[in-house]
Amino acid sequence: MNEEYSAARSWIYSSAVWLAVGTSFAMIAATEMVFPDFLGGVSFLEFGRLRPIHVNGVTFFWLSMAYYGAFFYIVPKLTGRALWSENLAKIVMWAWNFLGIFMVITLMAGMTQGREYAEMIWPIDIFVAIATSLNAFNILMTISQRAEKKIYASLWYIMGAVVWLPIVYAIGNVIWSPLAGGDNPFAGSLAGINDATWNWFYGHNILGLWFTPGGAALVYYIVPVVTRTPLYSHILSLVAFWSLALFYPLVGQHHLLSTPTPGWLKTVATVASIGLFVPVITFLTNIWMTMRGNWGRIYASLPLKYVIVGTVFYFVTCIQGPFQAIQSFNRLVHFTNWIVGHAHLALLGTMTMWVMGAIYYIIPVTLKRRIWSPGLCEIQFWLVTGGFLLIMISLQIVGLIQGAMWLNGETVYKTVSSLKPFFMMRAFGGALVVIGGYIQLYNIYKTVRSGPKVDSFVPQTAAEVGA
Repeated sequence: MNEEYSAARSWIYSSAVWLAVGTSFAMIAATEMVFPDFLGGVSFLEFGRLRPIHVNGVTFFWLSMAYYGAFFYIVPKLTGRALWSENLAKIVMWAWNFLGIFMVITLMAGMTQGREYAEMIWPIDIFVAIATSLNAFNILMTISQRAEKKIYASLWYIMGAVVWLPIVYAIGNVIWSPLAGGDNPFAGSLAGINDATWNWFYGHNILGLWFTPGGAALVYYIVPVVTRTPLYSHILSLVAFWSLALFYPLVGQHHLLSTPTPGWLKTVATVASIGLFVPVITFLTNIWMTMRGNWGRIYASLPLKYVIVGTVFYFVTCIQGPFQAIQSFNRLVHFTNWIVGHAHLALLGTMTMWVMGAIYYIIPVTLKRRIWSPGLCEIQFWLVTGGFLLIMISLQIVGLIQGAMWLNGETVYKTVSSLKPFFMMRAFGGALVVIGGYIQLYNIYKTVRSGPKVDSFVPQTAAEVGA
């Protein structure tokens, strides 16, 4: 019951299931964008209900569960201590899966808070806040009892991510305000533009203070371990961490530049968005300099291939972000599918790639089994990479067309016919990603059941190379 790394594997297994589920809902929604009458008349399968299921499914139940699974492996490796409580981690894992099922049922039934990335209803929010706090407690207790006194780069990012998540989630979901109106004393202060401001503090910080530091922790661990090379600079990793902590909480308002919110708040968001170049460039410099003399290993190491390609997409993501915070460009792309493409660039092109690399490292090491089919891993890599590129490129072309036509006075419905070919391209790309998700699930299942066993699978640890 308390087997070492059993919690890490349990969270990762669950995450693989949720990737298949979450992308399947996305595939149905993408099909409806091409054929609006597809499944017409079935209320619980309308686009407006499928999209939040997909978004919450892949963010909180694919990526987040995979993150926690990876953390429950990395933290003991870097601290020299077993996880404080494997049982607590597994109890939270089962609760998290039940919350996911409840999320699907309630959103299909049309029960929603109506906030971007925060659609899950209030009772689920309370349990998410409790679950994330318990996971943070488990991880921090392990770190506090570490045998290795040095705190490696990955641990800095993991500590930040697990502490920030429950705080950001509670604020963004306004969990102290379960009612939207009536006798609720907070209803007035949380209506309209005020609620949007709360929402986008959360909407961007769930990315910047959870997914970004969590993903960076995986990269800081995987790259030194696989290449057997010391991290280029521990100092650079700390500069990246603290500059991320400084700038990211300020940028959410750049989603509301075209709204009647205070001008000073927009200015702060724009300046902070440009300031994000500091953590981005320092992080990428650190990783790519660590890769010096090791680039050829990408061909031999599947985890490294996923992770390094993810860093390239991260670079593109973080070039786009500050430019989108400039008022003139924001007017062109605001409310368009460009922003949806940008979100896929971050969560699919970057974070999903990092997580897949971590999974294909952790599962074999903890099971002492080789991956059942490296060939399927390669196929999955190219399906996900190609599918993602089709999704992102098509959505960003659509966004530029929409923005240009709207600025020229065209009404929304007149733009629809010209966008259909690109939505077909998006649906095809999405199908490739869905297939990749099911391939991953099948490959993990077969690895657990019949992956070739090895007598000793003890790669060099990050602690030994200064990760």
